Amino acid sequence: MRLIGVCALALVLLSRSIAADEPPITVVTREGDGTTTVRAVHVDAPLRVDGALDEDLYRRVSPITGFIQIEPDDGLVASERTDLWIAFDDDNVYVSFRVWDSQMDRLVATEMRRDNGNIWSGNDVVVFVFDTFNDKRSAISFTVNALGARSDGQVINEKQYNGDWNPVWQLKTGRFDGGWTMEGALPFKSIRYQPGGTQTWGVNAMRVKRSKNEISMLSPAPRSQGAQGVEQTAYAARLVGIETPARRPAIDLKPYMTSSLSSDMTANPRVSNDGHAAVGFDAKYAVSQNLAADVTVNTDFAQVEADQQQINLSRFSLFFPEKREFFLENQGTFAFGGVAVGSLNAGQSDAPILFYSRRIGLNAGREVPIDVGGRLTGRAGRYSIGVINIQSGDEPASGATPTNFAVARLKRDILSRSSLGVILTNRSLSATGTGSNLAYGVDGTFVFFKNLQINTYWARTESDRPLRAGANETSHRVQLDYTGDRYGLQIERLGIGDSFNPEVGFVRRADMFRNFAQARFSPRPGGNSVIRKYVYQATVDDIENGTGRLETRMASGEFALDFKNADRLGVLYTSQFEYLPIPTRIGSLVLPVGSYDFDTLRLNYNMGQQRAASANLAVDYGTFYDGHKTTVSVARGRVPVTHQLSFEPTYSYNWVRVSVGEFTAHLAGSRVTYTMTPLMFVSALLQYNSATDAVSTNARLRWEYQPGSELFVVYNEERNTLTPQFPALTNRSLIVKFNKLFRF
Repeated sequence: MRLIGVCALALVLLSRSIAADEPPITVVTREGDGTTTVRAVHVDAPLRVDGALDEDLYRRVSPITGFIQIEPDDGLVASERTDLWIAFDDDNVYVSFRVWDSQMDRLVATEMRRDNGNIWSGNDVVVFVFDTFNDKRSAISFTVNALGARSDGQVINEKQYNGDWNPVWQLKTGRFDGGWTMEGALPFKSIRYQPGGTQTWGVNAMRVKRSKNEISMLSPAPRSQGAQGVEQTAYAARLVGIETPARRPAIDLKPYMTSSLSSDMTANPRVSNDGHAAVGFDAKYAVSQNLAADVTVNTDFAQVEADQQQINLSRFSLFFPEKREFFLENQGTFAFGGVAVGSLNAGQSDAPILFYSRRIGLNAGREVPIDVGGRLTGRAGRYSIGVINIQSGDEPASGATPTNFAVARLKRDILSRSSLGVILTNRSLSATGTGSNLAYGVDGTFVFFKNLQINTYWARTESDRPLRAGANETSHRVQLDYTGDRYGLQIERLGIGDSFNPEVGFVRRADMFRNFAQARFSPRPGGNSVIRKYVYQATVDDIENGTGRLETRMASGEFALDFKNADRLGVLYTSQFEYLPIPTRIGSLVLPVGSYDFDTLRLNYNMGQQRAASANLAVDYGTFYDGHKTTVSVARGRVPVTHQLSFEPTYSYNWVRVSVGEFTAHLAGSRVTYTMTPLMFVSALLQYNSATDAVSTNARLRWEYQPGSELFVVYNEERNTLTPQFPALTNRSLIVKFNKLFRF
């Protein structure tokens, strides 16, 4: 027996020795045509998400490595090694990075607040992207810096990014001698994916090394797309091997309680220290692996950050982005005609947005109660589906009455990267009269080669209000966009009828037919140690009204230098013609009907956000209608005192002098943020706007005390600066909100 025991022990030791000598499992294959396949590894026990990378997985499985540069030396192997592992169990997908860095003293890590733009644009980061439907059009994207700050978002139509999507997931970062690490766990319950157990996804990963301004990717995207190319999953690697759990009921229930104290000196009668308490809930049900239903009852948006104020020196409406969580997930599903609805470019186009969710629950700057609402979003085969139905209540101060809002969106993938779709929106009670308001349309997005995209749509609105004979309630657009690295070209024909009125949408300018063309030449000088790219750009923009009368003509030329340290210097000259068909308010003045020609010279310098202090600086000087205008602005300012405390100042000065008078407009503000942990911060947005004679404060504490569960404390105040001595109170509120996520 003793001999048998000794032999058994010897066999065990021998087997362990053989296992220890076995080569690590290889999980990445690169083909000669540039395609890459990655295999996810199953783990029997959950990984400890601690950033240590000390589990057996990291010893027995070779890392995914060999990242390729996009910048500065396109096509070369990255100058620093990056290791990546992808694993899964019955509950989570695990993503881990070991980031080797020979210059840790030059590591840029200055931001801890979740979803702050400086994480992406100003820090050393790693990024991983999944195309869970393998449609080469959509993605979920996750960005992490060495402090554990995270930024997560959704991508639709390859380029439209929604950074306000906040799924429940865990991550930790760590340091080692020679670099830093990241370990993350993404629950299957937090994402949507194709039906079936065995999955094939798209995957890509990116590393940004700020001290070298170097961008490298697992599967390189075209250089012309820059860092955003990692989110274009047409260029992603194939991810195989993931086995999703058997479908089971998946319900997220998030009840909330809120208590508030508010004052409003503009109400009649005045409200002073009025107390209020409320309860409600949001719920999410996974109808299938790829479709999710959301329900909201007695919805509360008290925790939403205040809007960044703007000075309007045009005669058209200003656009403010959506910030309310209920409307943010899968927001891009409702994008129509290639017009961005939630990215940094949203609202900058003259093309209308057919579904603008801020029409729901807001009226004349006041919050309108949402009694109940529901939505269904997701995928079904080659179809993208979005349905919303919301019932709002009344708000006497702004004149809002109970109204039902309905939106339906259906889009089908065609070819390899293109799509066709339809949309319908309905408002049961029109904002401009009795009866309802209906809008509907068809659109197409066609993507060819690496850099060519064509966007087109036709839309129509119908209202019960009487219209004049010959009124035009339609809109259409055809846009060609070529975005190569060396050459760029955009051509657009846009038409918006004089009576086109989507009341659940946003129209910046109606009654117009626009012809637009823009050409760019951006060569890269060889052997230049300072300048990365020269940019020459010319633009022509003609807008006529429905009668064929020219209302706007703009021609501009720009020369810019993109530096290797991420700074940019630009000079822009613009010659503009404007016809004002009616007396028009510009700032505090009213200009008479007439034709005006004016020219502006703009000098701007944008500092790379990895600097100790950064901002976009600009000076505009020139004629303005029948007078002159001088503008000085500081935008996207940032001064990080520590990696926890930062200031983000902004300032705009406008001096306008025209025949009917002159005015000076100041807009000054700063966001001050102190981040205790990546999941807990306090921030204050302080703003002064001379155009409205108001100074405002929005202070917020947000603590995600458990994944998906939060505590908010919010203080809002606005004061009138025209009153003598200390500005008089206009309105004020203090809100405490607590919610708790229950996941079944």
